[in-house]
Amino acid sequence: MKNPSVGLQSLAVAFPETVRTNDYFRERCPDVVAQAEQKSLGKIWRNHGPPDAFNEAMAPFLGDVFRGTVERRVLGPRESIYTLEKAAVDRALEAAGLKGEDVDLLLATSLLPRAHGIGDAANLAGELGIRGPGWNFESACSGSFVGLQMAAGMVASGQYRRALVIAACSYSQGTSERDNLGWTCGDGAAAYVVGPQPEGFGVLGAHSVHTADTCGHMWYEPAQEDGRGWYLRLTAGPEAGKALKAASETSLRACVQGAAEKAGVSVRDIDFFVFNTPLAWYVPFCARVLEVPLEKTINTYDRYANTGPVLMPTNLFHAAHAGRIKKGDLVMLYTIGSVSSAGAAVVRWGDVGLGPAPA
Repeated sequence: MKNPSVGLQSLAVAFPETVRTNDYFRERCPDVVAQAEQKSLGKIWRNHGPPDAFNEAMAPFLGDVFRGTVERRVLGPRESIYTLEKAAVDRALEAAGLKGEDVDLLLATSLLPRAHGIGDAANLAGELGIRGPGWNFESACSGSFVGLQMAAGMVASGQYRRALVIAACSYSQGTSERDNLGWTCGDGAAAYVVGPQPEGFGVLGAHSVHTADTCGHMWYEPAQEDGRGWYLRLTAGPEAGKALKAASETSLRACVQGAAEKAGVSVRDIDFFVFNTPLAWYVPFCARVLEVPLEKTINTYDRYANTGPVLMPTNLFHAAHAGRIKKGDLVMLYTIGSVSSAGAAVVRWGDVGLGPAPA
């Protein structure tokens, strides 16, 4: 018996009001800017060996101490990652014409959640009036893809009628202005409703692999700063860039080809590609590897920087909002996360309600 068609019924995003440009760091941390190539960002992203797709895509950004980062949105004093999560889910439900009680399952992932150690799923489920469970899960920057894969499987199997997925990122809370790795990071949240679709629409095929080769290169550790106290700081080892680069092409090829085969289509049949964008050059890199024209992609890195698990749904939202994805189009979604997983899915785009565009 063939599983029913399942896919997105709505998609929404939420970002903080505060926009931080590069001038902010030039004014507050001129000494770090002057020594940028000796700091974390300069050590991680530098030329790694002979020319290849990754190095060629990165090359135009090596002369920029911000490595292509232009703006990032960060939590303000009256905001928290929870307020962003709640805003995103409210918008996703409204865009789908639903209330919390119409959802049977809530899945949430956040880097990092409001309370370290335990995520926000139960709180959100209770506040929304969802009768079913609220589950937390984690797969770093691939969280939004993993949430889609789990939700689609749960709904297609008949265990739940409809699922709500939330992905959020609060990198500004786990990075330091004195460490330029944090200059490439931003905050945000995305939410989407997954439910039944007309036959032939929704998720047609998905494939995922682990990224164990990146383990030991990025981690959170306790840190202390004057005026801030103790917090968990995102840290990268000196060989992180080399390890992430090595995982990038193999993961991309394996996941995209695997998803296309499971969907019964060719990569050439895809109308639009949505990659996550942890780096300014990641879309050009992915397009070069897959031999995809840039006109079939979208890159919002200059607007939001690296927002971890929120990257893919943000790019998908803006592509759909701009009319670059239309009903019936075949869309390839791809994400990669350090110390976690990479994954791709082929989606036949249907009638997807969209939340309001960020200011």
